[in-house]
Amino acid sequence: MSYEPKGSTPGLITERNQLTKVNTFPSVEFSIPPSDPPDQIIKRCPSHRTQGDAVPEEKSGDEESQSMASNDNEVSYPEGGLQAWLVVIGGFAASVVGFGIMNTVGIFNDYLKQNDLKDYPESTVGWIFSIYVFLAFFCGIQIGPVFDAHGPRLLVLGGSVLMTLSMFLLGVCSEFWHFIIVFGVLGGVGSSLLFTPAFAAVGHFFFEKRANSTGIAAAGGSFGGIIFPLMLQRMLPQVGFAWATRILGFIVIFCCVIACLLIKSRLPRKPGQSVMPDFTIFRNFSYLLLTLGIFFMEWGLFIPITYLTSFAASSGSMSGEFSYQLIAIFNAGSCIGRWAPGYAADKLGRFNSMIAMLALCAATTVTFWLPAAIIAPDSASGNNATVVKTLTIVYAVIFGFASGSNISLVPVCVGQLCETNQYGRYYATCYTVVSFATLTGIPIAGKIIETTGGEYWGTVIWTLCCYAMSLGCFVWSRTCLVGWKLAVKF
Repeated sequence: MSYEPKGSTPGLITERNQLTKVNTFPSVEFSIPPSDPPDQIIKRCPSHRTQGDAVPEEKSGDEESQSMASNDNEVSYPEGGLQAWLVVIGGFAASVVGFGIMNTVGIFNDYLKQNDLKDYPESTVGWIFSIYVFLAFFCGIQIGPVFDAHGPRLLVLGGSVLMTLSMFLLGVCSEFWHFIIVFGVLGGVGSSLLFTPAFAAVGHFFFEKRANSTGIAAAGGSFGGIIFPLMLQRMLPQVGFAWATRILGFIVIFCCVIACLLIKSRLPRKPGQSVMPDFTIFRNFSYLLLTLGIFFMEWGLFIPITYLTSFAASSGSMSGEFSYQLIAIFNAGSCIGRWAPGYAADKLGRFNSMIAMLALCAATTVTFWLPAAIIAPDSASGNNATVVKTLTIVYAVIFGFASGSNISLVPVCVGQLCETNQYGRYYATCYTVVSFATLTGIPIAGKIIETTGGEYWGTVIWTLCCYAMSLGCFVWSRTCLVGWKLAVKF
């Protein structure tokens, strides 16, 4: 079996490499040696080039500034340098807003359920936040190809305007439909306009270190998920909901200015790209399984983010103030989890790291949250309160860490199966399907809570099932490409 040397130019395999090129699926190329059976599909080359013939030798010098191509017709990746890391910082700032607010929906859900929308069922209130998350991902159907054609600047600017309007108008909302429009629609579309081009722009500067750099950018969402709940915990009793959200709006403006100034692309533009998803990509069975795996993962991911705070408050094992802090603890673990698995993914393989984190998500759910949910009704009367509190805190930390990669590793796993200049379409097609999981996941969990009489054990089991199915799909997708070889970096 032959592989390109580390640091080689991303490119198509040619006869000079003594490899046979097999175009099994559109826009995705795999290489097998002539001696292997022609139907055997193996791991795609760790790097690729859109055009070109020869693979140059690895350059000497600082790896941070090492270019991965030397021909004008080739796609090159600086893998570092001032401009590249400024784009990562811009992506971090965009994530603080786009994903930071998303990681705080549990606080908004708990507050609205106790105040403005206290007469509405749990599953109905959940639609506000499910629409937000749905639009944040579904809008990738438009944003991905527009990014390919025109770059990120106008997209990020538009997202900044919408997120600012959402935060400043949220304080004057009083009816259910007000929150749907202001938080769900404005916030969801604005979030998508921020983080989709931010992550895609990072991919223009990194290939070998793409998982690590994307993880650093995505960690901004967890950072926002730490500071926003703690701020709301302090501000809601002191200044009220209206001014608390306005203060968040000023923070949004600050972060968005940084994002607008720093995020830029560098690969050639591709005008005239279709803004519709390309469902023919699903003829790639591995890509289909990857999409299903992400679908099930997103189905379960936002359940703890949304309902962990209300679970903690309703269990009687901790105060309402600490239940707000719990989501900050969750996001603190997630902050590390968005970067560390990304760093490991560049060393051990992107699919390998994602599979390990999905397994950890499932294991912590069944080990910590499920027992806490089962014994929580007794803790309300004082029995087992310490046990429930301990299990919940441990779950928040470990699951927060494990689930952090659920966001940061998805883009690089998608990029593992496509050419870089087709990434926008692949990512958009994937999330056109996956976004429907985010639309329905939170209301389904809310309905389960209602069905079980306000207890959370049913929702926890549903979360566990989602992660188990996601894990199975990722393992199957990997197996289609590299078989059961555990030592293969993929």
